[in-house]
Amino acid sequence: MLLISRIHPHRLIAMTFGALFWAACFTLQAQAGDIKPFVGDYVGSANVVDDDGTETPRDMSVSIHETKEGFNVSWKTTTYKPDGRVKEQSFSIDFKQSDRSDVYSAAMKRNVFGHEVPLDPMQGEPFVWGRIEGQTLTVFSLFIDEKGGYELQQFDRTLAEGGMNLSFSRFRNGVKSRSVETFLEKK
Repeated sequence: MLLISRIHPHRLIAMTFGALFWAACFTLQAQAGDIKPFVGDYVGSANVVDDDGTETPRDMSVSIHETKEGFNVSWKTTTYKPDGRVKEQSFSIDFKQSDRSDVYSAAMKRNVFGHEVPLDPMQGEPFVWGRIEGQTLTVFSLFIDEKGGYELQQFDRTLAEGGMNLSFSRFRNGVKSRSVETFLEKK
């Protein structure tokens, strides 16, 4: 108490305000980018709507879990074609914290030194990143085609009671070409 009485009142107020400000910043950053609420396995199905209005039934699942250096998002889709064919696709991406708060870079391959690096969109590989905003985990994938055009895919996974709402959109050169919205139940 003796030490505080020697500090000028204005300086004490400034120090207190500064300490409260930094404590609030660290608390908000920890809450905003926390992957823990998203961790789990989710399943569901939906009709994917193409730009021509046709719908294709699809089963979907996603698994989100923490890793040593960040988190992993793995998802699988099973598409049922009108001619009876069934097409399955699986994807798995590890994410690490970037230098930006709540923005995560994807480390999808290893370079010659064994370090994980993003894929190269100029080689036809996707550039992938993610972000957490409140209750939504978004994963973006950018593809550059041979003629310099692009495709951007956006997966918004928003927490909801009993699971998450999935909203997917694909844009080709700025025009929406496919979308789907559905609820994925937490297993």
